[in-house]
Amino acid sequence: MSTPPLRHLAADAKAIVKLANQFAREFEQEYVGTEHILLAILRHDGSVGARVLAHFGVDEPNARAAVEDFVQSAKEDTWVFGRLPGSPNYRRVIELAIEEAAQLESKLIGSEHLLLALLHEKGTTGQRALAKLGVTLKSCRAEILRQLGA
Repeated sequence: MSTPPLRHLAADAKAIVKLANQFAREFEQEYVGTEHILLAILRHDGSVGARVLAHFGVDEPNARAAVEDFVQSAKEDTWVFGRLPGSPNYRRVIELAIEEAAQLESKLIGSEHLLLALLHEKGTTGQRALAKLGVTLKSCRAEILRQLGA
């Protein structure tokens, strides 16, 4: 399964994907995962996704702590063969973000679509970290719609 095309990403989403790669290197991981997308959304100040997470009291330090808890336990159970551009969950989040953008009638995929996609992909590190921080798909969607003025 290949990574979906990223040509329809808005500037903030492109920056988030780039930041996610940086986080993966920072964590010394050979893949880009959902946890890296979450941290990248938070680091990309001013995006709808970052503002929505701030609304729920989620900031980079508390998200990083939640992610590190999950990553540490996952390191003991995970084997990564070769260098992958993104984990299967990462690729699935990109696919779901495309679907979210279509549902919200957006021509470009933005941070808000990546955030909703993270919450859809159950059991991933990114989704579990958000759940630990009290962010749900329903409340997040409502806040995104509010911030977008829909």
